Amino acid sequence: MFSSDTTIYPDTALVLQKLYCSPVNDIQKEFESSISAISFSGIIKPGQTVAMAVGSRGIDNIGSVVYSCARFLENIELKPFLVPAMGSHGGATADGQKKILEKLKISEASIGVPVHSEMETQIIGRLSCGLNINISKKVLSADHIVIINRIKPHTKFTADIESGLCKMLTIGLGKAEGASDFHNFAVKHGFGIIEEAADFLIDKLNILFGIALLEDGYGNLSKIEAVLPLNIINREKELLKQASNMMGRIPFDFLDLLIIDYFGKDISGIGMDSNITGRHRDIVGDFCTSPHAKRIFVRDLSSGSDGNGNGIGLADITTTRLVKSLDMDKTYANAIAAISPEKAAIPIHFDSDRKCLEVCAKTLGLDSLENARIVRIRDTKHIDMMQVSKALEEEIESNQNLERVSGWEPIKFDGNDNLASFSY
Repeated sequence: MFSSDTTIYPDTALVLQKLYCSPVNDIQKEFESSISAISFSGIIKPGQTVAMAVGSRGIDNIGSVVYSCARFLENIELKPFLVPAMGSHGGATADGQKKILEKLKISEASIGVPVHSEMETQIIGRLSCGLNINISKKVLSADHIVIINRIKPHTKFTADIESGLCKMLTIGLGKAEGASDFHNFAVKHGFGIIEEAADFLIDKLNILFGIALLEDGYGNLSKIEAVLPLNIINREKELLKQASNMMGRIPFDFLDLLIIDYFGKDISGIGMDSNITGRHRDIVGDFCTSPHAKRIFVRDLSSGSDGNGNGIGLADITTTRLVKSLDMDKTYANAIAAISPEKAAIPIHFDSDRKCLEVCAKTLGLDSLENARIVRIRDTKHIDMMQVSKALEEEIESNQNLERVSGWEPIKFDGNDNLASFSY
């Protein structure tokens, strides 16, 4: 299709970005300190069951948090079990959802409690907008419920409540059917209905507590907070503001090209966090914000994505190797449930990184890439180390949070015409 590559590439350097850093040093101690503030007197009885709701995201040290929670529940003479609260993820199958948890080191063997991943739900009420509220039947069979999730800005919408405990309660525990219904109603009514649904469910269900998790700019677990059910909505709003302030961002704007090495569900719900890429589109709204990349080139699917490529449609160009690694059944199931078929659309793709970059050069409106504004990152969870083109040199030098840690060198390719790896 194209002639041999005559693209002129820019020199690049490695740049280290200083981000907000506040990791939890002792997970068990932090968990116990937070949960000790809650009294369960008169609420629980020995031998009662607890459904522990956990999701599909690659949250830092999530397995350790879940383990600590399970031991605490056992210590107060309760019988915990795990329930995947991830909507349609895992191909919308019980086995698929259980396997996702296993990849996150959450299993019966690692946590020491049963895992119940059945997909059956029951309608337990209806919102004022007419939305039926589905909840996992297995969760409804438990005497109590504990919700464990990270609080962070969502990739699709902006609201007082975005990704966190309330979304897991209202959408994640609705399994595939509930998640699909919820997203469809959100087209007309907006995702503000999460708060109304959460308020209904907190009143309706026997929620023992929530465990809210925050990560710092480096993706380290930074906060573990036990939250009483009546405080979940208001506290989540406060924690969302904290999470947003702690997040890292790409420190450049109006990029010509953003290169992302790894993409996947374990990184973001849409494979690459739109709060980092600045790009999103679907039926509930489009946006393009900083870093305003003209082209996004995604190189590989992460091993932890389990073949789910939902969100690849937000890239302009990708590799044939990534496309071949996709499980289209899982990708389509997720995209359809999230009312975002466009996010499962496969971009144009080529056999090598060099060919992909050549196409980028031909479609940017530039004479060459020599003076292009280019940033390359590992993935949208790790943006402390970046490979940056020389066109951004002045901005690097003027930003006290950036440090160039290598000299300016030509872009390097391996023997297969793929980009050489750089130190993350």
